[in-house]
Amino acid sequence: MLKELSIKNFAIIEELTVAFQDGLTVLTGETGAGKSIIIDAVQLLAGGRGSQEFVRHGAKKAELEGLFTLTSENHPAYEKCEDAGIEIEEDLIILRRDLNDNGKSVCRVNGKLVPLSLLREIGATLIDIHGQHETQELMDDRQHIHLLDQFAGEQIEAVQEKYFKQFNDYNTLKKELAAISVNEQQVAQKIDLYQFQMKEIDACQFREDEEEDLTEERRRLMNFNKIFECSNTAHEAILGESKGLDWIGRAMSELEDVATIDTTFKEYSEAVSNAFYNLQEAAFGIKNILDDLEFDPERLNEVEHRLALIQSMKRKYGSTLKEILAYRAKIGEELESLFNRDENIQKNEQQLIELRKKLQSTASKLTAVRKKVGNQLSNAIMQQLRELYMEKAKFSVHFETLPEGQFDHDGVDKIIFYIATNVGEPPKPLTKIASGGELSRIMLALKTIFSTTNGITSIIFDEVDTGVSGRVAQAIADKIAAISVHSQVLCISHLPQVAAMADHHYHIQKQEDTNRTFTSLTEIFGDDRIDEISRIMSGAEVTELTFRHAKELIEIAEQRKKCLV
Repeated sequence: MLKELSIKNFAIIEELTVAFQDGLTVLTGETGAGKSIIIDAVQLLAGGRGSQEFVRHGAKKAELEGLFTLTSENHPAYEKCEDAGIEIEEDLIILRRDLNDNGKSVCRVNGKLVPLSLLREIGATLIDIHGQHETQELMDDRQHIHLLDQFAGEQIEAVQEKYFKQFNDYNTLKKELAAISVNEQQVAQKIDLYQFQMKEIDACQFREDEEEDLTEERRRLMNFNKIFECSNTAHEAILGESKGLDWIGRAMSELEDVATIDTTFKEYSEAVSNAFYNLQEAAFGIKNILDDLEFDPERLNEVEHRLALIQSMKRKYGSTLKEILAYRAKIGEELESLFNRDENIQKNEQQLIELRKKLQSTASKLTAVRKKVGNQLSNAIMQQLRELYMEKAKFSVHFETLPEGQFDHDGVDKIIFYIATNVGEPPKPLTKIASGGELSRIMLALKTIFSTTNGITSIIFDEVDTGVSGRVAQAIADKIAAISVHSQVLCISHLPQVAAMADHHYHIQKQEDTNRTFTSLTEIFGDDRIDEISRIMSGAEVTELTFRHAKELIEIAEQRKKCLV
């Protein structure tokens, strides 16, 4: 549920914060007052397409923030946030989006920066916005199967999950089979190439850490003279006549004598003794290295040649020797697979046949569930349409089947909603014959049916009642109120019948101050609410009669709402 919405520097809204409650909230106001701007803000907050044109003139950025509460522990937002590493505390989600005047936006969920795509995914689980032009799902035949599956709910989940797994396994195996089922010429070319590459790599006899060892050896060979001179000088300084070790030996001897007299010198005597023997051992070690040092210009050439070979092979097969050896192992496996190609093809083809049988069986079960549910959906929608004064309409779910052996992500079914709105006319695809008003009522019927199961916390209707009046207007008001029993509903409306059904009524108005235009939003009660509904009913002039009529309309609405609970 949307608990609080904060808007700053968005279009003509300078700054606006509003707290929403559950039930039906209706927003009314004069045309152009900014009602749809609020819906635009919510839409952008849920990941809609943004534009720098939304940023209020003179501002650097527009700031949008919404606080949502999750009323179910199974809400899909939990899973999406968990997958993204976003923590949800106390069942609260805060969506924030900043639109900069350069057209770029920054998105956050519970304070964590997220890409727009993730904001859109999470927003889709929280908000469902339906406007007078938002009938894409109904106008796209490809979406009808998803609407049917949504209605099926738990009836189809297990079979659907099983089908998805089998479909993925089937597709993976098909790709593997296609990869090895190439023509003979391509196979021969691959075998020749892999054999050449393996021979070239094997001839090098690389070790994984060889490049580091060779680089270190080259450094020693290139600095031979410096190494010899420095180590020889160090050896002479330690063991030469009257040099370091002689003087330290003399100090050691003197301190040993003193320590026998004064024990306070014992610690220092031992330290000097240790230093003497350590230096003596180091000098002997340096001497051994000096005896073995020998400059070999041929070895330097060998090392340089080997390192050049490594660089050449790295340009072909990988950026490191480890990658080169890994590539060698990989093509070795692929070469073995190519040599056993016929056997692998036969094995995969048999597995594919078995998988296809399983997939067909599961797809048939999907179809059976959908046909059963299709009848239930048809009956439910026709019941809703009768209540929306489309009592003559005949709605049905039409099934088509993909050609034998073909499967897609949703099975083998193609679902198309059919409708006949006039007596004596045969049912035809809804997308071909339904008018705008009929589409709005059908979508409203669907939302009434789905409102108890789809998990959306907030449903927003943006002037879906445009172009209707009389008893149809009252029926639409009743439907929107019925949806609000199970979901929070925010509704922008010009119908007094809808406004009268509101649990919470906000008035939007546009004002001018210091040569700037801004929009304000105020919750209205009592006589103020009656005045606003009177204005909707009568237009510019509110009379005592319209005031009484509006008051009566609210009283009637209160009685009608009691029947919805």
